[in-house]
Amino acid sequence: MENTPLVRKLGAFVALSDAELSVLQRLHKRRRNFVAGRDLFHQGQSGQAAYILASGWAFSYKILPDGQRQIVDFQIPGDFLGLRSVLLHISDHSIEPITNIEVTEVLASDLLEAFSQTPRLATAILWAASRDEAMVVEHLVNIGRRNAAERMAHFLLELGARLALVGMGSRAGYACPLTQYLLADALGLSAVHVNRVLRQLRDAGMVTFREGFVTFDTYNRLTEFADFDPTYLDQVNPLLR
Repeated sequence: MENTPLVRKLGAFVALSDAELSVLQRLHKRRRNFVAGRDLFHQGQSGQAAYILASGWAFSYKILPDGQRQIVDFQIPGDFLGLRSVLLHISDHSIEPITNIEVTEVLASDLLEAFSQTPRLATAILWAASRDEAMVVEHLVNIGRRNAAERMAHFLLELGARLALVGMGSRAGYACPLTQYLLADALGLSAVHVNRVLRQLRDAGMVTFREGFVTFDTYNRLTEFADFDPTYLDQVNPLLR
């Protein structure tokens, strides 16, 4: 099987056997494409499939009664979309592509068959889901207890570690399609505040986010400033190798 982002991600947890790679290959049989800005599924929707993101970026979000949006997380290649919704039979959030995306559609029956054939693969996918939950917990800490500059620095470092795991980031930085409005809705800031904080971090010589690319100007200083400990990601941070 080709070295897809999902294979890279799960391979960080367990060395996948040929049999397990073959099962993953069969999971990728239904490819679909979605355009940016059009939801894959909506909060409260039932009966939808889960997806594996093959290329492009998306985000999960909830809409409050007053119409405000809170972005829960961003999804990158190798991530599952809506896995919890398939297991619970109803979606508690919406997912929207940021860019045009390619996904693999995965039905509950596909997952159950894969799990019965390869229990170790089931364990690896459970690890991936648990890792995602750990990130959401860290995001709560980010919004609740870190100041705006620390919040932004921690977020950019976490995203860099996630991208490095699937071969899309390095110690130098990474391509990033996120707008200031998306960052604002994820970090509990206004777009104006996001702009001010990014300028503050750039002027301090730690990180620059310009023209769709995040550049780590001084990675170690940024890590110390944000008190970033990647232990919650349960991975050896490729940027620290």
